[in-house]
Amino acid sequence: MAARDLDVLLLGATGFTGGLVAAELGARTAGTRLRWGVAGRDRDRLARLAADLPGDPEVVVVDVTDPTALAAAAARTRVLATTVGPYARLGLPVARACAAVGTQYADITGEPAYVAALEREVDATARASGATLVVCCGFDSVPHDLGVHLAVSRLPDDADVVVRGYVRARGRVSGGTARTALAALGDLAGAAGAGRDGTDGPRRVRRLDLGAHRPGRLGGWAVPLPTIDPAIVLRSARALPGYGTSFAYGHYAHVRRTATLVGAGAGLGAAALAARTRPGRALLERLLPDPGEGPDGAVRAAGRFTVLVLGEVGTTPDTDGPAPGSGVVVRVRGGDPGYGETARMLAEAALTLASDERPDVAGVVTPAVGLGAAYRRRLEGAGMTFEVLETPTA
Repeated sequence: MAARDLDVLLLGATGFTGGLVAAELGARTAGTRLRWGVAGRDRDRLARLAADLPGDPEVVVVDVTDPTALAAAAARTRVLATTVGPYARLGLPVARACAAVGTQYADITGEPAYVAALEREVDATARASGATLVVCCGFDSVPHDLGVHLAVSRLPDDADVVVRGYVRARGRVSGGTARTALAALGDLAGAAGAGRDGTDGPRRVRRLDLGAHRPGRLGGWAVPLPTIDPAIVLRSARALPGYGTSFAYGHYAHVRRTATLVGAGAGLGAAALAARTRPGRALLERLLPDPGEGPDGAVRAAGRFTVLVLGEVGTTPDTDGPAPGSGVVVRVRGGDPGYGETARMLAEAALTLASDERPDVAGVVTPAVGLGAAYRRRLEGAGMTFEVLETPTA
């Protein structure tokens, strides 16, 4: 590691999300001694991007379909962060290159199939080389994973723990992310089932099976979200101390109006059915923005998210969540979830991996496992909030 000429290399820097991450890295590293670079296929576009960024980032030309170029790029840097997706199609060669030479890695995938492939095909190599491969360092799944980790730290560790996460968000998506989401829609069953049960760690963990319900403390409706987030939270619960003698997690969208619930459910159901057929996918793709496109600054500035994490001890929780004073409530808030905050989350993940504060772990890991409290402190310093609103009373 001491011989490497870069501390952080951002792959996919000329894409829409990659450009936002590059701006975050430039702002965060200005005036420091950190050596960083931007990487992608097009030298001219990279050079124009680098010229507009502070810190004089290195330009590294690399095509993710070229194993030799990937290996050389991974060997140059201590940390590689990648925005190049869809990850299930383009991510594995990048992760393999990092694992082979002990380079730390971070991505913003939300694809269950990709994370499963990493665990199956790359984890052992990363453990042997000492590489830490941190997945899901964006809105999937940082607020939920770190929010739950903070919540369970306020609960007793000698009891069964049940936690629910309720998500509200507003924002738009880019063309690349829209196509990644379309691919995920075709595998909703896989996302919903990922990480359901397990006993391969210090405790039994399970997914909390509550359907659409009225969370009494919050009002409105709570609807199960078939995203990768529950699987990431449960993976952290298997690996880390402090999640009780057993642990259950439910993950929900919080919807205030019944009409919104019905409309969103119908739209998602129709899109999911279409995404499972080739003609349906082709039709949906024609309706999506082109890759590389995304919301402008004004739209991103209007975006925001809130995640409420409600935790309690006990084995038979009702759908209302813990009564006031009997459990823990954590609130995580930030700006535009898909782009502004996701770019910030990946940039801070890369900087955490480049620091000496992070946990000493290797292999394919979650943000809570691979980045820990140092990462949360960085995000708080960058403007996200993690607030403990209630704790159990003795």
